[in-house]
Amino acid sequence: MKKLLPLLLTALSCPLSGWAGTASNSFQVTATVTSSCTVSGTTLNFGASIDPLAASVPLDATSTLSVVCTNTTPYTVALNAGANAGGPANFSARAMKSGVHSLGYQLYLDAGRATVWGDGTASSSTSAGTGTGSAQTLTIYGRLPSLANVVPGSYTDTVTVTVSY
Repeated sequence: MKKLLPLLLTALSCPLSGWAGTASNSFQVTATVTSSCTVSGTTLNFGASIDPLAASVPLDATSTLSVVCTNTTPYTVALNAGANAGGPANFSARAMKSGVHSLGYQLYLDAGRATVWGDGTASSSTSAGTGTGSAQTLTIYGRLPSLANVVPGSYTDTVTVTVSY
């Protein structure tokens, strides 16, 4: 028993490492970031008091669109023909209205007013870009080609902007 006692005391003082254990596994962390764009614009104003007898034509004006798309997102900006054109792709008939009276105008992509800004149909073009996550400013170039026979009034139209991404 004397020989067993030191052996028993040694066994009791040692950690029970054979009975303790660990287990491990792993898990994934995920996130899906989607592409997104927003657009806003300013009024294109040809003037508040145009005198058709004194104004030289064509009469030009500009407006801006602010497009914000997520970083690296390719996008295209299209404009419809307006509410008074008789169809969303009838770009040659863009017109502002004052009651039953019309005043024709056009919107362009370039300062030289050579490329009609539309939806890519009917000889129109769109504006393309790549998002940076910050606002990108696009200029709309407008033109009143003629004031002949225009009836006095306040003329308006509504153009829809579509950003595809």
